[in-house]
Amino acid sequence: MNISGKKILITGGSTGYGYGMAKVLRAAGAEVWITGRNEEKLAAAAKELNVKYIRADVISGSDWDKVFSTVGDFDVLINNAGAGGHLVPTAQQSDEDIIATINTNLTGTIMGCARAAKMMCAKKSGTIINISSVCALYAWPGWSIYTAAKAGLAKFSHGLYTEVRPYGVRVTCLTPSWGQTEFNRNANISGASEDPAMAPKCTTPEELGTVVKNILETPDHLNIPDLTIQPVVQDICPM
Repeated sequence: MNISGKKILITGGSTGYGYGMAKVLRAAGAEVWITGRNEEKLAAAAKELNVKYIRADVISGSDWDKVFSTVGDFDVLINNAGAGGHLVPTAQQSDEDIIATINTNLTGTIMGCARAAKMMCAKKSGTIINISSVCALYAWPGWSIYTAAKAGLAKFSHGLYTEVRPYGVRVTCLTPSWGQTEFNRNANISGASEDPAMAPKCTTPEELGTVVKNILETPDHLNIPDLTIQPVVQDICPM
């Protein structure tokens, strides 16, 4: 894919990894749209990046319909929106916490993919990139619900690819780990991104944006079903 001139939609694009992707892809000449729930942050990010925005919540089907009718036909969907939810053991999770975490990280993405798949299969081209998490590959206490959602997203991405592949549409599940984002702060946890010595060695939003750009520039007859990005300083044991 030649990114220049392509129309790309990024959910959760006002901060963190979504912001970095939008920055890199806009610099490469793409027409970029970002979505999110906070219109003030979206407007500020859109102005900084010279991209377009529309306020939308991924767990709302009507919001997805609004996004598709506003943006029109596009070439790439990057499902980046997500949240850690209430990071406590499962026994301490409320029904509302469980549903919210699954909806934000899995159900909302599936709703967007359903609409994008229909559009892209009709024109026989397009790429969908779903952003998972290293939690989908391993297990830590307190992360079980989030892990279930992200692991489900990975397997859903595989199934979706089998459905859209005959129409020339590509699907990638991109799995990042420690990053220089607001994720830990928003989830009320501490981590490497808050450690002055470790933070510079974690993945920056722009670095993940470059990874996404490279995926999109892969020759059209090739697909990358899965790609995992982990900082060298991160020790995952057992691997």
